[in-house]
Amino acid sequence: MIKVGDTLPASTLMEYSEVEGEGCSIGPNPVPVEKATAGKTIALFALPGAFTPTCSAKHVPGYVEKAAEFKAAGVDEIWCVSVNDAFVMGAWARDQKTAGKVRMLGDGDATFAKATGLTLDLTGKGLGLRSNRYSMLVRDGKVLTLNVEGPGKFEVSDAETLLQQAQKA
Repeated sequence: MIKVGDTLPASTLMEYSEVEGEGCSIGPNPVPVEKATAGKTIALFALPGAFTPTCSAKHVPGYVEKAAEFKAAGVDEIWCVSVNDAFVMGAWARDQKTAGKVRMLGDGDATFAKATGLTLDLTGKGLGLRSNRYSMLVRDGKVLTLNVEGPGKFEVSDAETLLQQAQKA
């Protein structure tokens, strides 16, 4: 499992873009993790699935609400990562009104989740292999803090906890 001090795994996430610009076409666009984190401080949180109850009612809204506070604490971007395709993440972004606040990044085949060692097997519940629920503060690709939830919990990966860590970093 990834730990504090480690570098994020070299992988590519996918982001759905509603508008064309800055070298991005409309639709799914690759986000190479190594390149996208270079020289930046990222508040990254991951969760089991788009449109699921805790993720939609608590996890994403907390980060959307505190986006300005994260910026004030020196965070360049907030990333939400889930084992969903870019189309689903794009629809969820619209639903959660994340534009300009949280980048919704799909890990469609769980490559990133597997590489971090933070997977959650929900096969018996019809969801397959997913990402565990966690948050981390990342600077220039290196993990500064890591908050991994226990099974079925939502206690340490919330926006307030990571914001406090960002303010101290």
